[in-house]
Amino acid sequence: MQLDIDHLKGWIGSEEVAGEILTSGLAERFEATLDGQGDSATGAAAPVMIHYCLGQLAALSSALGEDGHPPRGGFMPPVPLPRRMWAASTLEFTGDIRIGDMVERRSRVTDVEVKQGRSGILCFVTLDHAYVSGGIPVLNERQTIVYRDNAAAPSPQAQAQAMAAEKGEHVRTVTPTPPLLFRYSALTFNGHRIHYDLPYATGVEGYPGLVVHGPLQATLLARFAQELAGKRPARIGVRALSSLYSTGDMMLNARWEGDEMLLWTCTPAGPVAMEARVQW
Repeated sequence: MQLDIDHLKGWIGSEEVAGEILTSGLAERFEATLDGQGDSATGAAAPVMIHYCLGQLAALSSALGEDGHPPRGGFMPPVPLPRRMWAASTLEFTGDIRIGDMVERRSRVTDVEVKQGRSGILCFVTLDHAYVSGGIPVLNERQTIVYRDNAAAPSPQAQAQAMAAEKGEHVRTVTPTPPLLFRYSALTFNGHRIHYDLPYATGVEGYPGLVVHGPLQATLLARFAQELAGKRPARIGVRALSSLYSTGDMMLNARWEGDEMLLWTCTPAGPVAMEARVQW
């Protein structure tokens, strides 16, 4: 498939503003989904990475595509490739989102790039997000979304044969159960069926199981780092390297590298799925 890159680059500079009050109820549901017990009182600092649950597009159900995604176009460039995935983010925290605050996100498309990958053509869209909580800037995020063609998804066995991940100094096992993936999809208002509809994920898109969300993996790694260090991160860089599925356990790994921490997710025998570097 040939992409009209000049047409897609016309979306560079496109902006969107969204806002939502972070309620105690949402904070409680977020913590319950992740088996946490944070403070949900008004004025308390909200859990790290809860921003992915705020200000999501409320597209009509009748407007969703077969895959559960909203229609292409509008704020985002209408990339015609069928598969869309979260690829990477760099997050810089300048303050805390507070429970009870109005949280506003201002988003801007900053780049559109087309590359030829091993599985075919890829289109990368870069977004800058600026978050304000109660009128105070608290977070800047540069995010990359990748679009690709309908290449066959590698099985966990094929990934494991490609490269085994090392074991971290600190390791935690998380089982990506269907209820966990469904609840996270609900929290982030993500209708993409690969995360909760097993017959669709396996029979239509060809995955070996439900796909574990990239932002969910990033959130689990950020919370693991915070727990190990005993303080909230100031900067997080995350990068998706391969997919994780609901076919087995997911391992959270971490090791210190000086004042920084390197973290990664993987299956017990498979390759690194997501890598994160955290600074304080």
